[in-house]
Amino acid sequence: MAIHKFTRKILNSDTIEIYGDGSSSRDYTYIDDIVYGIENSIDRVDGYQIFNLGNSHSVKILDLIRIIEKHTGKRADIKFTKPRPGDVFTTYADIRKAKKMLKYQPKTNIDDGVGSFIDWYQFMHKEGLFNE
Repeated sequence: MAIHKFTRKILNSDTIEIYGDGSSSRDYTYIDDIVYGIENSIDRVDGYQIFNLGNSHSVKILDLIRIIEKHTGKRADIKFTKPRPGDVFTTYADIRKAKKMLKYQPKTNIDDGVGSFIDWYQFMHKEGLFNE
């Protein structure tokens, strides 16, 4: 959600509101890696199991914005605000079980994933396939 929201705001020259100082981090996972994990579960799991599929590498919010800026060629207008009560400072997927049982290994790094997302996003807008 953040990647889509930040991309849209940067491309539209809208202000991005950051809660806190931008040092909080999230574990972003490219959709192809999630699909790979789900596909691998089909033949490797009998019954019901719970797996955590993620990337297992946290990225700071400000670093994410810088990556989006790089791929869009535009600078973000950032407004820092107070942190929101209850927000988790860092998310991180523990994928040890998925690695062991599903042979799950995410392959897409944040830079490549964001670049692919922005290519898709700009194509969709150019072709008029969605409007926000």
